[in-house]
Amino acid sequence: MSKQGPKLPEARKKFAELVNILATLRGPNGCPWDKHQTHESLLPYLFEEAREVRSALKKKDWDNFCEELGDILLQVVFHAQVAAEAGRFDICDVLKCINDKLLRRHPHVFAGKTAKTPEEVNKLWAQIKKQEKLAKKKKLTATA
Repeated sequence: MSKQGPKLPEARKKFAELVNILATLRGPNGCPWDKHQTHESLLPYLFEEAREVRSALKKKDWDNFCEELGDILLQVVFHAQVAAEAGRFDICDVLKCINDKLLRRHPHVFAGKTAKTPEEVNKLWAQIKKQEKLAKKKKLTATA
């Protein structure tokens, strides 16, 4: 891998492989343990993996840090698979949500606004987040 990150085609292939592995594990001929899991039963694992990421980072144990980030990614894909099976959303929806959020909250990069310091970015991020919450609240009130 380069210092700029993975090559996009390879990353797409590896991500699709992970999504397919989870679908197989949860499928008819999959793993009984994996098929039995729910969002609620998986939640402790998400928290545990986050603690392990923190520990590896504190130790600057980069190999373990890499592995633990993979475990966090597994948790995200696992939850998305459970949600897809229930007809709620799928991993593509999760990716769309985070991509849209990053684009909205970085107008200084993607939409012609300016923010020259990390403090200016934080202020802009907080303003946008506040606007999003107000809009979401209005939308919920209008549909209720």
